[in-house]
Amino acid sequence: MNKISLKLGLLFFTFILIVEIILFSFLYTGLVDSRIDEELTELKARGESHRHVLEKSFDETTIEHVALMETEAETDVVIMTHNGKVLAKSNELTSPMTELMERERGPVPFEGMIVENRWETESYISTVSPIMIDDQLIGHVYMFKNTNSIQTMVYKLKQHFLLVGSLTIILTVITVFFLSKVITLPLIRMKKATERLSKGDFTVSVSHRSYDELGELADSIQTLANDLNHLKKERNEFLASISHELRTPLTYVKGYADVARREGISEGERNKYLQIIFEEAEHISGLVKDLFDLAKIDEHSFVIQKEKVNLCEFTNKIVKKVRPAFNKKGIELIHSCPDGLISMIDRPRFEQVVINLLDNSLKYSNRNSRVTLEVEHNQTKNKIVLSVNDEGIGIPIKDIPFIFNRLYRVEKSRSRERGGTGLGLSIVKEIVEAHGGHINIYSELEKGTKVTVELEGYI
Repeated sequence: MNKISLKLGLLFFTFILIVEIILFSFLYTGLVDSRIDEELTELKARGESHRHVLEKSFDETTIEHVALMETEAETDVVIMTHNGKVLAKSNELTSPMTELMERERGPVPFEGMIVENRWETESYISTVSPIMIDDQLIGHVYMFKNTNSIQTMVYKLKQHFLLVGSLTIILTVITVFFLSKVITLPLIRMKKATERLSKGDFTVSVSHRSYDELGELADSIQTLANDLNHLKKERNEFLASISHELRTPLTYVKGYADVARREGISEGERNKYLQIIFEEAEHISGLVKDLFDLAKIDEHSFVIQKEKVNLCEFTNKIVKKVRPAFNKKGIELIHSCPDGLISMIDRPRFEQVVINLLDNSLKYSNRNSRVTLEVEHNQTKNKIVLSVNDEGIGIPIKDIPFIFNRLYRVEKSRSRERGGTGLGLSIVKEIVEAHGGHINIYSELEKGTKVTVELEGYI
């Protein structure tokens, strides 16, 4: 048996056993007390019956008749005068009977009374009833019953209780055993599943049929396993992509460095090779910077320090900074923003967002096209919406769900031509969500792409 089954079973058994002992004790004591009370009441009623007969006819014949009636019964009767003389008795007096009668010679209530009720330690239980004629005390009727019969009855009752108690305990043990198994079996399965998870096996499957807390726990473990398995696959893909991203520029750097070191090449060729080495080094530097930003995001050390920012002034400065690059490529950059739009943002981080979105539009737009940076207030949602809309090559519908994944690029074969690390949009999404905002992307092949960022804002 598993430890948890054993502990749970022992706990249930101990609790149920204590409850059963208490209940059986109360029941046993109540039945015994009730039965003794019945015996005493019956004995007293029998003495009262004899007393009524004697009060109607207190003569020798009646007295002998009353004594004769008890000779074959389990009870004994003694008829005595008020001064202690025995008139009649159903059987020979024993010393305990004599002692009881001598001890209880005082006044007796009219309704009679119990002389002895200690059935456990005494030989007899006893009652006495006064014989009253014309309001004068004539004598007493003493009734006796041997306690052996009572003790035998109590002993049988105790045996029955012990038998029933033993059967109850056996049934309790069996019930607790199966209950603990039923309850702990899902827990044991989940324990084994978590052990596999701790060893790096994220392909576990935790099935359940219940919809209680155990079922919810199984669902949580299954969700965790699925998430970890997904993260493992993403990590492997990420590491493979990073290795590829680093290997390619390093190969260029190493190759062109070897060529540039050769003797006999012209200064122009050497400068050409050095320029390629510089560009590849810049590419590696950008990749490392993006990786550093993602590492800080994953470690929750990516601090956002918000301040009130006039979005029109903010975006206008960015447009002035990037416009020369757009003009060089022959792309018109349009900026639209009404005055007075204010939002709580981290200025440097959000500038990184806007520049990254504009840079993507620049890379994937053709000459003589337009790129629009627009900031507006959505009154329906009461949000500030910043959008970057271009007339570029667009994104295939199948790629849009993955566009924010790390190192995901649509044009893998043209990555070196277009540049970039494939990490920019992942960082943009993290920064926007750290601001409490949402980012969405809409695109159509050969027609362009629109990226919208929703933020809390003030007018």
